[in-house]
Amino acid sequence: MESIFHEKQEGSLCAQHCLNNLLQGEYFSPVELSSIAHQLDEEERMRMAEGGVTSEDYRTFLQQPSGNMDDSGFFSIQVISNALKVWGLELILFNSPEYQRLRIDPINERSFICNYKEHWFTVRKLGKQWFNLNSLLTGPELISDTYLALFLAQLQQEGYSIFVVKGDLPDCEADQLLQMIRVQQMHRPKLIGEELAQLKEQRVHKTDLERVLEANDGSGMLDEDEEDLQRALALSRQEIDMEDEEADLRRAIQLSMQGSSRNISQDIPQTSGTNLTSEELRKRREAYFEKQQQQQKQQQQQQQGDLSGQSSHPCERPTTSSGALGSDLGDAMGEEDMLQAAVTMSLETVRNDLKTEGKK
Repeated sequence: MESIFHEKQEGSLCAQHCLNNLLQGEYFSPVELSSIAHQLDEEERMRMAEGGVTSEDYRTFLQQPSGNMDDSGFFSIQVISNALKVWGLELILFNSPEYQRLRIDPINERSFICNYKEHWFTVRKLGKQWFNLNSLLTGPELISDTYLALFLAQLQQEGYSIFVVKGDLPDCEADQLLQMIRVQQMHRPKLIGEELAQLKEQRVHKTDLERVLEANDGSGMLDEDEEDLQRALALSRQEIDMEDEEADLRRAIQLSMQGSSRNISQDIPQTSGTNLTSEELRKRREAYFEKQQQQQKQQQQQQQGDLSGQSSHPCERPTTSSGALGSDLGDAMGEEDMLQAAVTMSLETVRNDLKTEGKK
């Protein structure tokens, strides 16, 4: 179907589209058809002048607009007929008594030109198949052989004038290609007006928010109640998500700390680090170290007293002192407190930012 030449409607240039779709190419332009129309107007003027340039009929003729064209781009059957004569083609009225007496099957013809009021379009055989090349359609419409006669009869019933195109049409790529293959059409082309209406309907079915904004030319604001409700719902969803993330994070931290907390002595301060600043953590850690150092000094003094009262047989010192253990525990506990405090402060910062955005 892509090889078929099909001009779509522009303005009121249906006569131009009809001729070009018939000949399968850009053979005529509005300028060329206007030239033919002016030539016909001049021939008619000369015939009217033969009755006298001072006659009432001649003056009336000069005052009337052209019957062969108008400013919108419409052209008469005389213009189309004269344009086709250049290619040796002739138009015969399909429903005339003379043609009907011939009883020619429409399938045996090659093309038709149809007219209703000021609209022209072509029905042509390309290869072995018929196509409706109406410029008001979005593309060529395939017409079966069995439907062709019914289609033409329906046009006549609707008031169309149908002309048979007699003569040899110029060769075209679509006709040569469709001589070898037959095409199938799964979806009928729509009228251009129907396609525009469908696009308009799709634009209407947008989200509620887009429709409200478009009603205000894209610059309108939502109603205050609706705007507050949407903001509250958004903040609520954010807070719920944040609470879920915070709970999961705390649970993961607690599980990771269980292994080390089981081995920590009960005299170590059991602080969770919640809501503690880095300065408070530093002071608690220093106080804990000072306490450990005092305990270490007391243990050393007690050991020296015990050694002075014992015999001269020396005892082996333990390879690990309580001070070293206290230092390791203090470091482990301090890192855990710092981690917990950092997580809490990070979560509090995110929540404060969300609340600030919500107030805006």
